[in-house]
Amino acid sequence: MKVIIALVIAAAMLNVSPAGAQQSAASPQSSAAPQEPDQPGLGEIMTLQQLRHIKLWFAGHAGNWPLADYEIGELNEGFEDVNHLLGGDIVKQHVGAPLAALQKAVDGKNSVAFAAAFDQLSAGCNACHHMLDHGFIVIQRPALLPYSDQVFTPQK
Repeated sequence: MKVIIALVIAAAMLNVSPAGAQQSAASPQSSAAPQEPDQPGLGEIMTLQQLRHIKLWFAGHAGNWPLADYEIGELNEGFEDVNHLLGGDIVKQHVGAPLAALQKAVDGKNSVAFAAAFDQLSAGCNACHHMLDHGFIVIQRPALLPYSDQVFTPQK
């Protein structure tokens, strides 16, 4: 099952199909804001954000504070990319405070504050999805770890 999940995630991240490549090559550029072919779209960025969200939970839950800190940094970079695509400060409005609370909890190695801030981040993601008419995308604490090849407990 985990292998299937990993394959689905990899396929979503690549988002490449021969038919799609042929269609893109054959169709003229639209007059909408051009996107460079090697730049990920919002869907690809958000897929990576979801993976980082999962890793953040398991790192913080295991008390692996350096890994949790790293994942918060990666989430921040991804949200900067989302802001660039969407314009404005919609992401900051929804997840800025929860990310700051997560950083504070990680810096203080506070598991209770981490869990609360993580849930606030998930709620912020869901509020943003609703605002963008994507309320069908609901984020929560992950229940299963799709990364069987990574150790999340702190190493000595």
